[in-house]
Amino acid sequence: MSPTIFREGKYRFFFFSREEERIHVHVVSSEGEAKFWLEPTAALADYVHLNKRQLLRLQKIVENRKHEIISAWKQDFA
Repeated sequence: MSPTIFREGKYRFFFFSREEERIHVHVVSSEGEAKFWLEPTAALADYVHLNKRQLLRLQKIVENRKHEIISAWKQDFA
């Protein structure tokens, strides 16, 4: 199961339930995908087919909505 946390533009932000304990978020679009760790700070973990500009934009979105992502994570894993 992969609940969607939110969508922003062409990007879907989600996580896989019970994938791993460390808080992270996946981002996917038709152009590619990325994974960001959320703690201790938002950081790029992995990506496929996205350019530097896209990754920087996604990083800012993750940083700006970090609390929302963590809240959704904790609610799903409770």
